[in-house]
Amino acid sequence: MESSIAGRRDLHFVLIPWLGTSHTIPMIDIGRLLAERGGVTVTIVMTPANAAQLKPTIDHIATSGLPIRFVFLPFPSVEVGLPEGCESMDSLPAFDMMPNLYDGSKLLRQPLEELLREQALAPSCIICGAYYPWTPAVARELGIPCFVFHGFGSFALFCMHNLYRYRPHERASSPTEPFLLPGLPFQFEIARQQLPVHFQLLPHFMEMCNEVREGELAMDGVLVNSFDDLEPGYAERLAAASGKKVCTIGPVSLCYRSGRLDMADRGKKLSVDASRCLDWLDSMKPRSVIYVSFGSLGSLASEQLMELGYGLLASNRPFIWAINGVEAVEEWMQEKLEKGGVDPKFLLILGWAPQVMILSHPAVGGFLTHCGWNSTLESASAGVPMATWPLFAEQFLNQKLIVDAVGIGVAVGVKTSMRRPEQAAEEGSAVKREVIAEVVERLMDGREEGEERRRRAKEFAAKASKTVATGGSSYDNMTRLIQLVATQRSRR
Repeated sequence: MESSIAGRRDLHFVLIPWLGTSHTIPMIDIGRLLAERGGVTVTIVMTPANAAQLKPTIDHIATSGLPIRFVFLPFPSVEVGLPEGCESMDSLPAFDMMPNLYDGSKLLRQPLEELLREQALAPSCIICGAYYPWTPAVARELGIPCFVFHGFGSFALFCMHNLYRYRPHERASSPTEPFLLPGLPFQFEIARQQLPVHFQLLPHFMEMCNEVREGELAMDGVLVNSFDDLEPGYAERLAAASGKKVCTIGPVSLCYRSGRLDMADRGKKLSVDASRCLDWLDSMKPRSVIYVSFGSLGSLASEQLMELGYGLLASNRPFIWAINGVEAVEEWMQEKLEKGGVDPKFLLILGWAPQVMILSHPAVGGFLTHCGWNSTLESASAGVPMATWPLFAEQFLNQKLIVDAVGIGVAVGVKTSMRRPEQAAEEGSAVKREVIAEVVERLMDGREEGEERRRRAKEFAAKASKTVATGGSSYDNMTRLIQLVATQRSRR
């Protein structure tokens, strides 16, 4: 299998990540894996502001010698009613302006077509984010396949397919009424407000969501950043139900394994010195630290942030807390933290943290997470059990997988989704410090329940490492993807 693709330079994969850090980082990882594994040429299309945010990652790849290049298309922010330089979900003033961002992305089609026609090496395949529903038509004009990358796992994608197919959310009498999600091998009740925006029946979003769904149906296949052992059978269920090729090729974050500091080059510019972070972790006992992060978009009301902080302190365990929206809790931080954000018992990171590096450290024994798929997969890949606090998007679906399906998590107990990330400012304190301290204790304790959860998490870490190694399922799926594109190219 491998010999048929080794050393190829006639294949050219064009990657078009959706406009958001959580989508772009794993897409860049995919480009790196393609270039390393298949020796193919990779072009990653970005906008200038998004590229500037990920300059450490781009610079790291630029010095790697891999056949990857980045090209930049100007984004028409002002033309679609967004502030100048607003080019991603991370920088939207309000989530209700997501359709504006989507409208701007549609205006990238013509410059992208011109770019692709100018390539010295003709494109062989397009891999794009889900919010570019026009890319299959562009691929058809070029006579090449087009794969979609959602950034979700197989379980969530299968749940979403069943929602599209059976539409149980439309029969619920209110956004908060639980209903049974059909087509699963176990019972799963969920409310409409806990679903991705595609299923919340919001008039402002309906046109965008319908177009995105039409684009998905026109794709040739789906790439999933996951591995089969973590979501057993769900990629196969999705393929059978949708009639699409489904390729699990993750965890793609494991492409950064040459060293601990090497992992710190993945993502944005760090808000903490990586060596300093490692020194702090090295001073802690194994499995003693809990890591807390709600991702690049997740934020909480100031009252809830303080409750979370007091709950973490009450747990009497060392912790690393990567926090957004710190202005609202400045007084609390000044009271509780030493100048610079460091205390012998905890480390505060005000912004972007080297998450993969932190989770991979033996001192970390638990992760309090919003259940974004990147965070979920990175934690499972590191063998770290999770306390789940979903906020929006598909995160309640991921919680079901983590806690109930594979048994490596403890639910905080949040029932209400924030439809918009900025809703956090309106929500107040929904989870009290006593509950937070109790959940941390359940997650970190060394008794039978905690040890079993930890054992299962470690098993998934070992399986993740094997699946991306030679002969593993994700490794072989990447090879099959390259072979498929090579075969289709040879037939043209």
